[in-house]
Amino acid sequence: MSTETTRVIIAGAGPVGMVCALALNRRGIPVTVFESEPAPVKDQRAATIHPSTLEMLDELGITEKIRADSLLSSTYRFHDRPTGDVVAEFDLGRLENELRFPYVLQYEQYKLTASIAEQYAGESDFDVRFSHTLTGLTETAGGIEVEYTSPAGTERMSAAYVVGCDGGRSTVRKLAGIEFEGFTYPERFIKIATSFDFKTVKSDLSLRNYFSDPDEWANVFKVRGETPEGLWRVILPIGHDEDDATALSPARVEQRLQKFFPKTGPYHVEYINVYGVNQRVASTFRQGRILLAGDSAHVNNPIGGMGMNGGIHDAINLTEKLAKVIAGEAGDDLLDLYSRQRRHAAVNYVQAQTIANKRLLEERDPEVRRQNFDALRRTAENLDTARAYMRRAALFDSLQDAAAIT
Repeated sequence: MSTETTRVIIAGAGPVGMVCALALNRRGIPVTVFESEPAPVKDQRAATIHPSTLEMLDELGITEKIRADSLLSSTYRFHDRPTGDVVAEFDLGRLENELRFPYVLQYEQYKLTASIAEQYAGESDFDVRFSHTLTGLTETAGGIEVEYTSPAGTERMSAAYVVGCDGGRSTVRKLAGIEFEGFTYPERFIKIATSFDFKTVKSDLSLRNYFSDPDEWANVFKVRGETPEGLWRVILPIGHDEDDATALSPARVEQRLQKFFPKTGPYHVEYINVYGVNQRVASTFRQGRILLAGDSAHVNNPIGGMGMNGGIHDAINLTEKLAKVIAGEAGDDLLDLYSRQRRHAAVNYVQAQTIANKRLLEERDPEVRRQNFDALRRTAENLDTARAYMRRAALFDSLQDAAAIT
């Protein structure tokens, strides 16, 4: 078969797009990845890779390659911010007899993207093109024609299928006319990273922490950054009456950090970002020869670190089915099964869990907060309930449930 009848074009060279490209390449499918940016973007977004995802990346030979440059974390803790108490701790190490990787790796998504690109991309059958922007899609009798812009101008390429991994504002999804169902949170989030070691002022921090507070909940977690000392990231909500300029001002950032972890002297801030947050899922992940994966298919709040992981799960599920279809081993209705399975996982697990996580952290009613804390403590203290909680949070349940869909 010619490459035109087997090649898959992927829009977006983020972690989902690159994992999808590598997985297809390993199955003998030629891929071309279009990325609008001129080079890999050092975006400070997702960083937690769950055990279920590590198993998938290990099958591609990635997990061992990134482990040395990652922070390994088996525990995560829930805190009551007003009192400073630790409410509950969950330790994946308690599941060491049933999980291949009883921990998460804290490894920023831009590093995952770069590590795949550096080692595997650039060959004729794994062709990654930066400064290339997909602008049009036209299905033909035997494939799909893609229009794109590059430094050379407007060009066209034929392929068997197109996979949109181009983010929440996906051009591929919009060109396909697929609805993005859900809602936008009224508040925005702010992410602040500092090189100051929070553990010097709060010793009971894990590498991943969730702070419940009726006035200002928070996620606090550590990443490696670019130095051995690493960086601490804080994610907080921004009030409706605060504009971006105020939120991003050095004085306001300092005020936020000092309120949380008071210390002598000012904080050194490495980066800061304000962003809106959505909970949305595409109405379908497949329309003809157009497929969606990752943020193009579903977006959610960052509490629990499920977005990138769910997207990588999309990529692995899709590549297994797409390779069979291209090889003639299955009809293209197998791609509808991909859509059903992964949309079910997105709605019933990623969406449901992240929405529940946010509600838990921001709960204002004192009695409900007390009941929530008591339930968390009981769950964490009992091995059976802790095991069930951790398996769901690590998206193992979502994979098992989705696989049962026919």
